[in-house]
This record gives sequence, C-alpha cells and structure tokens, in this order.
Amino acid sequence: MTWPVPARRKPCRLANNSETKALTIAVPKGRILSELCPLLAAAGVDTQPLETPDRRLVIPTNDGAFQLMLVRASDIPTYVAHGVADIGMAGYDTLLESDVALAERLDLNIGACRLVVAAPQDSAKRGLAIPWVKIASKYPNITRRYFRQQGIEATIIKLVGSVELAAAVGLADLVVDLVSTGETLRANNMVELETIAHITTRLVVNPASLKMRYADIDRFVNAMREALPATKRA
Repeated sequence: MTWPVPARRKPCRLANNSETKALTIAVPKGRILSELCPLLAAAGVDTQPLETPDRRLVIPTNDGAFQLMLVRASDIPTYVAHGVADIGMAGYDTLLESDVALAERLDLNIGACRLVVAAPQDSAKRGLAIPWVKIASKYPNITRRYFRQQGIEATIIKLVGSVELAAAVGLADLVVDLVSTGETLRANNMVELETIAHITTRLVVNPASLKMRYADIDRFVNAMREALPATKRA
C-alpha cells in the first residue's frame, strides 16, 4: 500500500555520533497509521518499510535513524513507559485510561473524536442526577474517575465490543464511548449527555529517554511540528 505522502523533508538526522542508537518509535496499527505516515514522511522519517508491510513488528528504517514498532494502540503507553520505545503516538483516550507517567510533547491533531456519556433516549432526561448507575465502557478507569468527580459511585461494566448494545438490552443505564459523527448513537436511539474529553493523537516520550537523548528527541518533535498543517500546529 502506498500512503498519500506530501513532499518529503530531508531525513531527520540524529546527533552526529557513530555510537548513537536509532530512536525507537511505537506507532499504532490500523486506521490512524494511514494518517500518521504522511506526517512521519514529511518530518523526514523513512516510511518506505511501512509502505510494503510484512509480518515484522519491529522495523528499522533504511537509513538506520529510526526503529518503528507496530503496536496495538492500547499497548503503546506501556511500551513507552517501560522504555522499550523512546517515543509513541497514542490517542488521548488511551493515555487517560492507562494513567502512566509519560511526557506529552505534541498534539498531532489527527484521529479527532470525543469521549462522551450517552444514554437511551427514553431515559436521557434523568441525566446524571441519580446516586448509583451501571455504566458500560471500554474505559473503566476514565469512567470511574469521571463519575466519582460527579459524586456518583457507579458500577462499571467493562466491554470490548459495542457498548451501545449494553444500554439497548438493559445491561447498563449509561455508556461511555468515543464518538465522531454520532451516527452510531443515533442509529441505536441514544443521545449524548456530556463530553468527558476531546480526543486526538498525541506524541509522548519516555521521561528517561527525554533526559538522555533530549537533542535527538527535540529535533524529531520539532520536525513533526513543522510537518503539521499550519492550522494544526501547536
């Protein structure tokens, strides 16, 4: 597959040291990768190995400057937190749910959506003004924290599949889920009650790597910032 790549920058060079190791970058598999690859290429990262994917999960770039790790999105904070990857690209929802200590350096403004509380239309009028509820979500940690802030000690039901189904069949009173256009909620007769967070993909760094390889990481972050469209630069 060939990504729609903008004009490439010169390769993003690391510090001039023959002993310098490649920076390891954890990138998510799936849809977000198609938006991320043009940014990486515009920042000077050799993305050719990703254009002809094979079964390798750790892929060195041809120029030796970087090592790309293809990781399930929900696992990226763990790999970065443990120092296996120096840098990671992860959704803000994933970072909030993992609750690990990482240095966020840049909002990439891709994969934009919202994390919301939603309810079936026939019970939406109750809102959150009830002392105890059952809530279905893929994000139990975020959900628990949010509802405790509202003074509600909710029962959290963790699901991996469609959480809208849980509300439709009475397993849960409310759901917490990502929405983009809201079509899935409307198709299942549900309405949004509140927005918990606005979600985009963020560039995060392992704190130890940031201290030990500050110049290389800062150079890469600046290259990524310049690769963003002018209207999206932080």
